[in-house]
Amino acid sequence: MIDLSVTLGRLTLQNPVLVASGTFGYAKEMAGLVDFQKLGGIVPKTVTQSPRAGNPPPRTVETASGLLNAIGLDNDGLEHFLEQYLPYLRSLPTAVIGNIAGKTEEEWVTMAARVAEAGNGLAGLELNLSCPNVSGGLDFATNPAMTERIVRRCREVCPTLPLIAKLTPNVTSIAEIASAAAAGGADAVTCVNTFLGMAINWRHRRPILGNGLGGLSGPAIKPLALRCVWQVARLKTIPVIAVGGIATIDDAMEFLVAGASAVQVGTANFYDPIASVRIVDALPAALTQLGAGSVRDVVGTLAWPT
Repeated sequence: MIDLSVTLGRLTLQNPVLVASGTFGYAKEMAGLVDFQKLGGIVPKTVTQSPRAGNPPPRTVETASGLLNAIGLDNDGLEHFLEQYLPYLRSLPTAVIGNIAGKTEEEWVTMAARVAEAGNGLAGLELNLSCPNVSGGLDFATNPAMTERIVRRCREVCPTLPLIAKLTPNVTSIAEIASAAAAGGADAVTCVNTFLGMAINWRHRRPILGNGLGGLSGPAIKPLALRCVWQVARLKTIPVIAVGGIATIDDAMEFLVAGASAVQVGTANFYDPIASVRIVDALPAALTQLGAGSVRDVVGTLAWPT
């Protein structure tokens, strides 16, 4: 029997395949398509302290092998999430990891404390330190000292809830930021959020997105995300959850071998809602092919050229 379970700090999942925040709604939208009990976990859409209308349209544009989005964290706020969405989410037969984003350091702490108080049923909390299409959204994950301080202060008000820091790739050294998150007390890091990009209508000489800039995701970023995951994983200081262009079992296995302990399926959910389930179903055979008896046996086993 292949052991698919994974442990990320104080968080244990039944398997390493999750669905990424912002690509799966609040789960109820996918109930008719996805067998939730097969997933390792669900990360619902990011919520902020107060409701946000998001950015002006157009908010998405397809690019070569990718998707640019500038949604702008459109959501109804933390209290609405706790009152309206959490009761359904806590009933699901898999781990649910909340996802929050703050505008200021104090707001981060206030939100984390509120989740610790009222978030019964959540398996963990992902700190979205790295949204690229919100004013100020990148500041928290581009500065190591700021990253460590926010994670540490959230840890202080969430002493038992597993914390995951979601990192941006739009930095010189993502390993340095990951080290800061680990020093702050994060149980794991998610690598990576989207890459900052833009699309232009040259005939009108204007950006296509209403926000001008957006975050690039999908297959186009997989090689870059693999590099980021490998760079963080080789530190051996904190577990890594990989995200970035994962749509097939081959994609997932590449990230596991590179050093990720778990993976998140993101953009693929838009065009192939059951991609995550297919990856879970294919995982035992893939591990067997490598002679592995568990997911842990293959994590970080990449043989570097000599």
